[in-house]
Amino acid sequence: MKRVASAAVLAASAALAPSILSAQALNIGLAASTTSMDPQFYVVGPNSAMARNIFDGLVNQDDKQQIQPALAVSWTIVDDTTWDFTLREGVTFHDGSALDAADVVASINRVPLASTNSPSSFMPYVKAIASVEAVDPMTVRITTTEPTPLLLNNLSRIAILPSEMAETTTEEMNAGTGVIGTGPFRFVSWTPDSEVKVARNDTYWAEPAAWEDVTFKVFKNNSARVAAILSGDVDMIESIPTADTRRLKEADDIRVVSVAGNRVMYLHMDQDREESPFAKDAEGKNPLRDARVRRALSLSMNREALVDRIMDGQGVPAGQLVPEGYFGYDPAIEADPYDPEKARELLAEAGYPDGFQLTFHASNDRYPNDSRVAQAIGQFFSRIGIDTSVETLPASVYFTRASNLEFSFIMGGAAVETGEASGVLGPLLETYGDSAGRGNRGRYSDPEFDKTLIEARQTLDEDTRRALLQKATDIAMADLGVIPVFYLANTWALEDGIVYPGRSDGYTLAYDVRPE
Repeated sequence: MKRVASAAVLAASAALAPSILSAQALNIGLAASTTSMDPQFYVVGPNSAMARNIFDGLVNQDDKQQIQPALAVSWTIVDDTTWDFTLREGVTFHDGSALDAADVVASINRVPLASTNSPSSFMPYVKAIASVEAVDPMTVRITTTEPTPLLLNNLSRIAILPSEMAETTTEEMNAGTGVIGTGPFRFVSWTPDSEVKVARNDTYWAEPAAWEDVTFKVFKNNSARVAAILSGDVDMIESIPTADTRRLKEADDIRVVSVAGNRVMYLHMDQDREESPFAKDAEGKNPLRDARVRRALSLSMNREALVDRIMDGQGVPAGQLVPEGYFGYDPAIEADPYDPEKARELLAEAGYPDGFQLTFHASNDRYPNDSRVAQAIGQFFSRIGIDTSVETLPASVYFTRASNLEFSFIMGGAAVETGEASGVLGPLLETYGDSAGRGNRGRYSDPEFDKTLIEARQTLDEDTRRALLQKATDIAMADLGVIPVFYLANTWALEDGIVYPGRSDGYTLAYDVRPE
């Protein structure tokens, strides 16, 4: 048996908690809107970040996405498929009920219900779980169908709710019913596309937050978000528009925080349908199914220019889906060079010397400069002879239509939610199914890739697992199942007098904001 969590880790976690300070209000400007208050409904950054303010998992991820004890203080690997978790004593939910093993069992078992109609569900994080049971009131036993080395990473994504909420639907939570967690803040109200209000949980198991009340205000418009921090309407904002970074850095009463991010901007193309609605050759067929065409598109892009000129340096060119330093990153894979001549040669070799027609769809309010980036990429495609038009849409419309496969070529952003490569390889590239590839909007499918990724998920030895993840990455990047473009930097602007360390996952967590 192997004891994983240690007293030293627990002590280090506790040391990071802010001190109890006088009651204050904090106003935060967000760049994107939470789309649901159900923490188990939709795997997307704004929802996951908001959930972390209200809910905990058995384990949580720290600011570098390393696993830390949360509602479980320790865990024991009994055998290759059995894990025992010891729960933290004295934890209460926001409704005053005490945490026990039944809550954990009910929460994990609720995920399929919450996944109903989800654009990208949490099912991949629980599909390896064969059973979850309460050994006693403070011990949970999880049995997996196979060795699951990433169980802790996966469990960090699953919010724990009171067992009484096991049958609560997403619609009910969106109406404010059952939004009950153990996190540092309790839910007060949500106005879609406008604001979320929370209040301090004075009985939080770590230590109460510095702020009595927090209001998260949504400013999808970049200029409006910057104006809000400059006018004092909010105390901090996330996702500084690149064009305003220098201006905010030079302001006397504002500080800028920038950390390397885990989110990769990528291009997804229809590789399944012979006839696709927005990608057509002279005969009406879909050219994107040809790997040579996909490589030509990748070679046509000047990633350095995109980062330098559109992003004002707030990014790093990408050749794979996880950045350097993350588990599963392959140092042998580099970003494609800018080589339009080679791109034209590949198009001709694929039978498209005169190009083809392509409409490129993207969001215009979800990621920093998403519309400008899409327009620039479209221009690169046009320069190699592809008749390209670019259409951008609000995220509230765009992602639903993209998930419904209404487009042929799209841009998205994927965060390494689990802190290692399988957390993004699986959702984006695994063969689409009920519990796999739920974000695979291009319907890429490769049996060898799937086999390698599944084997990696079942391998407990870290060196072997790392090699398998690198192999899976190599397969997908050789095919260009998706085309990585660049990794985003994460930025915040804060008024003088408060500090925030920043996070690689880009989450804005009010608990970690502290008066100086």
